[in-house]
Amino acid sequence: MKNTGHSIAALILVIGVTACASPTAEDQSDAVFTAYEQGDYQETLRLARPLAEQGSPMEQFILGVMYENGTGVPQDYAEAAAWYRKAADQGKAEAQNNLGTLYLSGRGVPQDPVEAVRWFRKAAELGKAEAQINLASAYRTGQGVPKDDAEATKWYRHAAEQGDADAQLNLGYAYHVGLGIPADHDEEASWYRKSAEQGNAQAQINIGMTYFKGMGVPQDCVQAHMWFNLAAASATDDATRNLAVTNREVVQAAMTPTQIADAQKMAREWKPGS
Repeated sequence: MKNTGHSIAALILVIGVTACASPTAEDQSDAVFTAYEQGDYQETLRLARPLAEQGSPMEQFILGVMYENGTGVPQDYAEAAAWYRKAADQGKAEAQNNLGTLYLSGRGVPQDPVEAVRWFRKAAELGKAEAQINLASAYRTGQGVPKDDAEATKWYRHAAEQGDADAQLNLGYAYHVGLGIPADHDEEASWYRKSAEQGNAQAQINIGMTYFKGMGVPQDCVQAHMWFNLAAASATDDATRNLAVTNREVVQAAMTPTQIADAQKMAREWKPGS
């Protein structure tokens, strides 16, 4: 499952002023966001708590994040769950997903995969990509729901079509092995590429392998070497980095010096999304 801690910045939406909006309430919410972004967690807490207690789901969610991560307050999963629940009950998708992760791990609430899935589903149906991935993973592993490869792939697709790199990687793998769908190497390579172009190291390894083996793309050792090179540079763990380096050495043995130089140049010049 994704999610080992949560961030506010990518989730807060700045709502435009409308004729019905309360400038004071909006200014207060903006001040909460600004304080959090500046790392002034005591000010964030001072500003957010009254709004949360008045029923604002955004500030309730923010307090949940602060208590879950221990930012500005002692880490307290039970308190995090309580604030997430208040926001989740009002339809805040981010809070629904985060509450689901607490139920999945048993942090602050009794461990309950079925309840986790219930909250993941609510958020997923609201379009939250992270929750869609969590729901897909539940179906893939049979955790909290009966194992169902077709449902897993359906939810990976929903998140992948929103541009989530992890979902794109998983959807590519689903096409590789035929996980609830017919195997299709063209689709496999297409989804690996989308993820790889966002800098996902495992997807870069996988698209490199498709080029090395000529699965869904023309066989091309230069492209394979380039992607393995990129994966070795972008990997954040030793296992992924070592796999990328090993694959690069294997493909390099079948290349000419000119081809190796070309691949290295391509890797140096590569930019995400290029």
